[in-house]
Amino acid sequence: MMKLLSQYRGLRREIYILFFGRIVTNLGSMIWPVMTMILNQKLGLTAAEISYFFVGSGLIMLPANLIGGRMADRFNKKWLIVVCDLVSIVCFTVSSALPLGYGTIALFVIAGVFQSVEYPAYDALFADLSTTKDRERAYSLAYLGANLGLVLSPTIAGLLFKNYLWLSFFISGISIGLSTVLIALLVKDVTPVEDQGEETAYQQKKDGAGVLTILKENPLLILYLLCGAFYSAAYGQYGYIMPLDMASVHGEDGAVIFGTVSSLNCITVVLFTPLITRLFAKMRETGKILTGRLLIAGGYLIFLLLLGCIPAYYLAMLVFTWGEIFSTVAEGPYISSRVPASHRGRINGVMSLSYALIRGILELTVGQLYDRAGSGWTWTLILAVTLLSAGAAAALKRLDRKAYPKLYR
Repeated sequence: MMKLLSQYRGLRREIYILFFGRIVTNLGSMIWPVMTMILNQKLGLTAAEISYFFVGSGLIMLPANLIGGRMADRFNKKWLIVVCDLVSIVCFTVSSALPLGYGTIALFVIAGVFQSVEYPAYDALFADLSTTKDRERAYSLAYLGANLGLVLSPTIAGLLFKNYLWLSFFISGISIGLSTVLIALLVKDVTPVEDQGEETAYQQKKDGAGVLTILKENPLLILYLLCGAFYSAAYGQYGYIMPLDMASVHGEDGAVIFGTVSSLNCITVVLFTPLITRLFAKMRETGKILTGRLLIAGGYLIFLLLLGCIPAYYLAMLVFTWGEIFSTVAEGPYISSRVPASHRGRINGVMSLSYALIRGILELTVGQLYDRAGSGWTWTLILAVTLLSAGAAAALKRLDRKAYPKLYR
């Protein structure tokens, strides 16, 4: 195990601080894993009504993605993260003191808006602080940290769900507060790395160019955005339709079962991310993206075929998480190696926008379909969208070498 962890040596000090910051933040990430059950079992919403909530909150967050991307390219990324986190801390802390209701949910959405603003800065910061050859390790470490924090939080959220849900809001606020203090005090230098080499040709700054110009010059990025949008839409249904199914089949025990399944997701990430990063270090990003999509589809297929069999949930989650790991460790390095360093924040904002749009459309569709046709047809549609993303990933794998030949030398 120590040999696997040693692959993360040699990165910049600030990356390790951000890594610990993500661990602390996600220790308190207890609301999103049970949000569907809060809306369904606590507030009495149907699947279709829940889809309206997710789409509505997603629409509210759309401008935040674009604004956050522009701000990340113009202002100090560290302080942008700190300011946004302060707003989130206030929202979570106040929510914990209020009776559960629509006001509580509104505060949660406001916190989500500011977290959306900071996301492009957080993602671009990992690219700024790492060289091209180290970038996959940096993103792998960030992903590992996020899931180290998430190992216990979904299970704890499931246990608190019935009688102590307010405590989940309070713990979330405290965790974000600790992470914010860590970043504010210890992250000293966010100056981008001066990267050298032929493979950095596509990362040269273009300060006067707009986002549309960058996309026009790199049309394959549009295919990547579509591939990622379909994947994001299908991936999101694991936290939406899966808990509805578990609540339908297992009643109030569904919250605990879903919590433990979500914790397995995080445990698998922690155990297998270093291993997959090391074993498949020579596999191109496009190959990892395709592999990830196919494994995600396999996990969903197991859940579709074996709904009601509790051990099958854990098998499905294991396969699903392997796919998630392959996808996640490849996506950040892929995009950051192919866009100018001056536009990383804005491109991340556009990505978040396109992902939210496609995810919103799918959520509205599956919400209606679930209420009218049931679980089987709903999962069939989700599986089809996952395979559509895999098809786009296969096309991306075939075309990328021609579009970016200097990355293959």
